[in-house]
Amino acid sequence: MNEFLNIATEIVFVLCGLVSVATAFRGLKNEQARIGTFLFWLILGLIFILGKILPSELVGALLLAMGVLSATKQVRMGKFTEADPQFKKMSSEKVGNLIFLPALMIGVVAMLLSTIKIPWQGESFAIPSAVAIGVASIAALVSGMLLLHPKNKETAEDSTRLLMQVGGSSLLPQLLAALGAVFTSAGVGTVIANAIGGIIPEGNILIGVIIYVVGMVVFTMIMGNGFAAFSVITVGIGIPFVIQQGGDPAMIGALGLTAGFCGTLMTPMAANFNIVPSAVLETKSKYAVIKAQLPMALAMIVVHVILMLVLGF
Repeated sequence: MNEFLNIATEIVFVLCGLVSVATAFRGLKNEQARIGTFLFWLILGLIFILGKILPSELVGALLLAMGVLSATKQVRMGKFTEADPQFKKMSSEKVGNLIFLPALMIGVVAMLLSTIKIPWQGESFAIPSAVAIGVASIAALVSGMLLLHPKNKETAEDSTRLLMQVGGSSLLPQLLAALGAVFTSAGVGTVIANAIGGIIPEGNILIGVIIYVVGMVVFTMIMGNGFAAFSVITVGIGIPFVIQQGGDPAMIGALGLTAGFCGTLMTPMAANFNIVPSAVLETKSKYAVIKAQLPMALAMIVVHVILMLVLGF
């Protein structure tokens, strides 16, 4: 069963790669940066499809090449034919709120699949997250096609358009998660603990809590990922300066992680939460989501400090 689930995961990655390859060939129709756009999405597609067998050094080199293409602005979104406004209005009135069904299916189906345990020969196996999200995405695609009856060409065209619209931001979650693992292995938490140890007065719980919460927020803003920041900051600050001072490990850990999410609300590095929605909604500012969330995020930082002091000790 474990081998079957691994194969299913690879199938999902191959499907992602095929979408990227299709986007690469669509990029050849661009008026500007045709070659750069083609190479960027083609490399990404090959990494998804062949990543299991490619040497890690080669994958790293390919990622650097993608970074160069993106930094030199050789990755552009092409021009796509817009649907007639009158047609879009008529379609929206016909479908109504059911248009949100495919989007909701992604979250609901993925959540349900993640809770399922598959019994096999006396053991139980959890469905990998990639498989759960992949199946949920396919279910959403099928429901959307049944609901709207689009032409196959339109489906392919809109898929490549959306991926081009999001651009390189679609890679940030994977890259930042990997960076968090590298930081943990490199002992960054220990370095932070040694640096903070000379600043925080020994036994001062209030300052320890404030620095832990603020550290989680700031490092999450840098990493774009609360989970990646949690392992580094909790090892470096949370354990020695909060938990070992008498804090409840479960409560401190839970509040520490959610404190990091305050940073998620304020950083463009959390691209899947803050930049991708702005790209999809085509807002005037790509930071529109962050600006809307900023006041609540700042207020919640203060709330987390208070809750950690009250509930954690």
